[in-house]
Amino acid sequence: MASLINYCCNFFEQFTLSVLRRGKIPRHVGFILDGNRRFARKAGATSTKFGHYEGFKQLEKHPAKTFFDFLFIGKVYAFSIDNFNRSKDEVDYLMQLFREAFDGFCEQNAFVHEYEIKVKFIGNLSLLPIDVREVANKVMEETKHYDKRIFNVCCPYTSSDEMTTAMRNTMKLVKEGKISVDEINDETIQSQLFTADCPPLDIIVRTSGEIRLSDFLLWQASDGCQIQFVNCYWPEFSFWKLLPVILEYQIYSDHQQQVKENRY
Repeated sequence: MASLINYCCNFFEQFTLSVLRRGKIPRHVGFILDGNRRFARKAGATSTKFGHYEGFKQLEKHPAKTFFDFLFIGKVYAFSIDNFNRSKDEVDYLMQLFREAFDGFCEQNAFVHEYEIKVKFIGNLSLLPIDVREVANKVMEETKHYDKRIFNVCCPYTSSDEMTTAMRNTMKLVKEGKISVDEINDETIQSQLFTADCPPLDIIVRTSGEIRLSDFLLWQASDGCQIQFVNCYWPEFSFWKLLPVILEYQIYSDHQQQVKENRY
């Protein structure tokens, strides 16, 4: 019976994906993975570690089963620089999860090779423990030759740190005589962002019901990006929660196209 139910679910998911592909597909989507600790409390767990563990399980299965069936770039806000202010016990556990999740990541996840996914860690990697940084660099090295899809893991990251780094790098170019101060504009700064090689951001999805961006992709979200706040915790997120987000994006895109055509 269980196998029949799984078959039916997979069938309807694939059928729905085929319908979605008839409309405009977002190329670049960012996810704020929020609500792990509240999910743990909701489940009656005695420790928030349960929520983080379930959150990482979601992170492992969704790119394979849904996101990269139609996305070119998926970006997840996995760990904020501000999260280092949490208790040492919680931060240490999260770092351990990173080690376990990404050590042997390519060998254990066939979808990385099937979809030819380049995995990139973006943010201030110098803040990570040395062994976690080594695991991240190993994953990036093993997938750097892929170019069909990109999975960006923002860890540790904040948008303010990204923009500060971009400004610092831009001023370095000025000091080196490669550009003048008068040549600095928004395109100059954008070229120094961690996402400089990515297409425009189409959608940001935040789980947990919180209505804020928490210092995530603020520059990238400033121009034509759809913001979606989903009222469920990240460990509860599913394809069927993503579906209305994509449908709304397609409806909005169709409307914008009609408005553009009516102008001419």
